[in-house]
Amino acid sequence: MGWFAYQTLKQITLKNPNVHFVFVFDRNFDEEFIFADNVTPLVLSPQARHPFLYYAWFQHSVKGLLNKMKPDLFLSPDGFLSLGAKCRQLPVIHDINFLHHPQDSKWLTSKYYNYYFPKFAKEATRIATVSEYSKRDIVKNYSVDAGKIDVVYNGINSFFKPLSDVAKEETKKKYTAGKNYFVNVGSLHPRKNITNLIRAFYLFKKESDSDLKLVLAGPHYWGLSEIHKIIAETNLKEEVVFTGRLADEELKLVLGSALALTFVPYYEGFGIPLIEAMQAQVPVISSNVTSMPEIAGEAAVYIDPLEVNDIKNAMLRIYKEPQLRESLIIKGNLQKQKFSWEKSADLLWQSVLKSINSN
Repeated sequence: MGWFAYQTLKQITLKNPNVHFVFVFDRNFDEEFIFADNVTPLVLSPQARHPFLYYAWFQHSVKGLLNKMKPDLFLSPDGFLSLGAKCRQLPVIHDINFLHHPQDSKWLTSKYYNYYFPKFAKEATRIATVSEYSKRDIVKNYSVDAGKIDVVYNGINSFFKPLSDVAKEETKKKYTAGKNYFVNVGSLHPRKNITNLIRAFYLFKKESDSDLKLVLAGPHYWGLSEIHKIIAETNLKEEVVFTGRLADEELKLVLGSALALTFVPYYEGFGIPLIEAMQAQVPVISSNVTSMPEIAGEAAVYIDPLEVNDIKNAMLRIYKEPQLRESLIIKGNLQKQKFSWEKSADLLWQSVLKSINSN
């Protein structure tokens, strides 16, 4: 969500110098987010990082501002709206995983999302979302007219690119003692299905007798104790590498040096690592559910995320078949052309204009 907001709003504000944009923050902000002279930043309290504070911020602080300012549109890149505000509103609802898997969020957060997001969807002038899958999901579960929803795909950050053999070797020396590795990119969140990935990696190691490692590149979320429990049970402590959150340039190296991306969530509204791997010319193993086949197209080996043996077999294929890896890279070079932040910004701006001009 952060990259979506940053990249689309940067291009939209720069491309529309005659439009006045007000960026509303809940804390002190970095000047890099004030992209142009036509952006006015405002800070409203309280800092909204808890469901009670979400309510206070959106339903009181932001709502009061909107009713006073009377903007043409309130655009919310993370989907929250100010119910009852006297202006048109456009939320970007990236996905509704919290409806299908409420256990993946903290109890109060899940309750808040599942109570308010149907209301946001109903009150919204229009809705933007990041895949045709998410659009269908919102239409089906929130009884929203499909004509009210605009699909705005995510883009690919420009720092991802193919690496030289020297860069790959240096990266492997740093993270895996020079060994090849599979990589998973993303927060260590329950829906990312890391536990099944580790179980599959354990079976892969037994069958292949290889020295490959598994790199988990992303910040810790919650549910980490279960991950460490499985690592202990499978005796993989020396084989699984946790990098934590990585700076952009470092993530570029870690993804670009991998034998393959192993991206096996059981739910995604889009799945940005899929197209980032294509940009880095890294083969992809992907789940075959929700939005992921739509985003990866023909440029992935697909697995059932609930079947550990399925994931393991895909790892074995990638490991043993260099021609398969090359084929996936070629297909990825074609598939990634469907996505760019410029296209995303243009589609979001079209949705903004439709919202403003709606009856």
